[in-house]
Amino acid sequence: MMTNPFWLVFLGGGLGSITRYSLSRYVQPLLRTTFPAATLIANVLASLILGFLVGWMTARASGRETIRLLIGVGFCGGFSTFSTFSSETLLLLQTGRWWTAGLNVMLNMCLCLLASFAGLWLGRP
Repeated sequence: MMTNPFWLVFLGGGLGSITRYSLSRYVQPLLRTTFPAATLIANVLASLILGFLVGWMTARASGRETIRLLIGVGFCGGFSTFSTFSSETLLLLQTGRWWTAGLNVMLNMCLCLLASFAGLWLGRP
């Protein structure tokens, strides 16, 4: 019998959100930059994890739904953050940092796509 899917998403999402918060709180200050690097790192890592999960799941049948809900929907959904990316980019634009905002958009899009592809490749047998 499978665990209630809502609890799996809840647990994974909570863990992902705590991980993202920790990354923003502790890693961003270490980087000593105003560039939103912690959000970029979270988005790229979530893309890599989700890509790996999709690649891994395509070759395996057992336990897929539980893992998909816990890690794919829950953890990766809570860890990655499009809303924070959008908010930080808008703030960069509002403060006249056009080039930094453009760089943020390009890095998030390109690196997340590359990470998804790499994860998919690594997850396949």
